[in-house]
Amino acid sequence: MVPPHASPASHGSLSEDGILACLGRHFPQTGPSLLLGRGDDCAVLRGGKPLAVSSDLFLEDVHFRRSYFTPEETGYKALAVNVSDLAACGARPAAFTLCLGLPGWVDEPWLDAFFSGMAGLAKQHNMVLAGGDLSGCERLHISVTVWGEPADPGTFLVRGGSMPGDVLFVVGRLGLARVGLKALEAQGRAALDLWPAACAAHLHPEPQVDAGLMLARAGFNARPPALMDVSDGIMRDLPRLLGLTGELSAAGQVSRGSLGAEIMLARGQLHPEVVGYAETNGKNPVHEALLGGEDYALLGSCAPDMLPPLHAAIPRLTSIGVVTAGGGIVCNNEPLDTLADMRGFDHFERKGQEA
Repeated sequence: MVPPHASPASHGSLSEDGILACLGRHFPQTGPSLLLGRGDDCAVLRGGKPLAVSSDLFLEDVHFRRSYFTPEETGYKALAVNVSDLAACGARPAAFTLCLGLPGWVDEPWLDAFFSGMAGLAKQHNMVLAGGDLSGCERLHISVTVWGEPADPGTFLVRGGSMPGDVLFVVGRLGLARVGLKALEAQGRAALDLWPAACAAHLHPEPQVDAGLMLARAGFNARPPALMDVSDGIMRDLPRLLGLTGELSAAGQVSRGSLGAEIMLARGQLHPEVVGYAETNGKNPVHEALLGGEDYALLGSCAPDMLPPLHAAIPRLTSIGVVTAGGGIVCNNEPLDTLADMRGFDHFERKGQEA
């Protein structure tokens, strides 16, 4: 890591060397994807394979609150949201960089716990920390960049490529993290007693790496599945998967006309805490599941004949509908574009608007 920028906050007994020493106790210096690791001006990657790369910010009072996130959970989730992107690409996690803006309240016990949570996930996926940067900051600012390698055998998966008649599927729970967020916002960590699975889904999401690798292998000798992770809710992410938002590159989406979807999502497919929380608060549980952001489930489509072997290989894979021609998304025979409150999460909509 390079020397910190101008620091607006004092860190008491902490110093750059002390922070790096704490970090070094949790993260090894070398890994199979690196020729040269952290400690120099640049890391040097071991070449020969294409790499999938993704970056995410994890900002205090934007993505998490210290009032109900422990330091371990903060470190874990800051890396997990990036690992989920690799899973959605069908990539095997390899390494990451970490940039930290640290406020004056940060002390060594907090930092040690933060690195412990992050290092536990990194070890689980054999990821090495290659480098990064440090700075003082008014609020806690975390930026992670990850990279991964293709499955062997396999190819990276992309969002585009869905065709009419393809089966839509998810791997993971829908709406559970949304319930956890709402409960934690309302009740703080006391919510863990009432909604334990939902709070865990928000505080400690599980990236679906193994499922992503299996889906990549399945597409090696066949038309690959289209795949992405659910970070902003099905209502925002499904149109992205289908190429309806103009975000897909020409390589990711072959022009096949406008696509749509027919979703069938029964209450029995939802986690009991999603149903229970929705009913307690006068909400439609299916709508809550479709709106739920930060689920970090995988959302994809595949040819119908690919579904049985995928079901056998990935126990948590659930089919939720079909891709259609002609545009429009319908859930349980209800056109969702007619519902004004079914928008999903957007960082840049008016402050105070419900996510």
